[in-house]
Amino acid sequence: MTLSKIIFDYFRQITKNFNYILILQIMPLLFISSTLIKEINPALFHKQMTYYTLSAIVFIIAAYIPWKYLLWLLAPIAYIVNILLLLAVEFAGKTILGAKRWLVIPGLGTIQPSEFAKMSVVLFLAFLIAKYPPKEKGYGLIPLTGLTIVILIPSFLILKEPDLGTTLLLILGAFGALFIVGINWRITITVVALLAFLIPTSYTYILKPYQKKRIEDFLGKPSYQVQQALIAIGSGGIEGKPKDQATQTQLKFLPVSSTDFIFAYLGERYGFKGMVIVVALYILLILHLLLISKIYSKEYEIVTIAGALSILFFVYMGVNIYMVIGMAPVVGAPLPMFSHGGTSFIIFAFLFGVLENLISFKAYKPYTSDTKIEMIKKES
Repeated sequence: MTLSKIIFDYFRQITKNFNYILILQIMPLLFISSTLIKEINPALFHKQMTYYTLSAIVFIIAAYIPWKYLLWLLAPIAYIVNILLLLAVEFAGKTILGAKRWLVIPGLGTIQPSEFAKMSVVLFLAFLIAKYPPKEKGYGLIPLTGLTIVILIPSFLILKEPDLGTTLLLILGAFGALFIVGINWRITITVVALLAFLIPTSYTYILKPYQKKRIEDFLGKPSYQVQQALIAIGSGGIEGKPKDQATQTQLKFLPVSSTDFIFAYLGERYGFKGMVIVVALYILLILHLLLISKIYSKEYEIVTIAGALSILFFVYMGVNIYMVIGMAPVVGAPLPMFSHGGTSFIIFAFLFGVLENLISFKAYKPYTSDTKIEMIKKES
């Protein structure tokens, strides 16, 4: 079999064995999101189409890289590069509104390395968990400590920027994936008890003044953004309102309506029914990802990435919606693959591409083995 035939056969079989249901579940979210963004600002819509195009390219590239063979090399490199970028932010980062989270790279523009931490940490965890899988009762203290260090190093650097929201989301997503993979139940109970003790004390000794103010606003009178969001959602009623009558957004009363508070415009435009549909789409996607992690329970790369994606979607969705309706403090948590933005879309597209490849490769390996057996039979 020639090299060109092997390569063509690989691409054909990988494409054939994609989990297309997963792709189809994402499409309605993209369609509804782009429709809302176009109504808010046509210029942002054109930019969003550029993000979609870049995300599609990234997805395709990631979906055809043989991660089963290259994860050992690419995952550590991605993790180390991300750590170096986060350290560069500490010393040469760009400060905006008191936060040093951005890095100016000649030829590439401004990037936010903390956003790439989700990708690098998940890939590195997938590599480590596949190489050192948990025992029957789950990870014990020593291996879990090593994995925890991998998660906490970038988390600490992101927290120093300061970016508490991204730090918490990264920690929840990473440890959620570990929980799905398997942790000894005694350790789980200990960690929960420890968190119950640390959360109250962190308010006094860890949180910055502006972060405390957000919590105080949440516990007291809602902030201006939340007030306008509640008005928008309430005015939408059950069925929603026509675009021209969605005054909260069209008259610019609702801040950042295309990004962190796009769920409020969804409620104003399509009402309670529209919000329920979007939440249902997210729930079905999360359940499907959890099902994938269950089906491929012995393929730890798949379990880790599918588990991390399910937890990230659940946490981001939950925090964003609760923030918009005034039941959580306002933090920078966009609605995943729904809010306007480029970096988050590209990262999620990349992780979905990696997951699709690993799922397809699982079917490709038996196919190639069977092919070799048939070729031996023919030669004999």
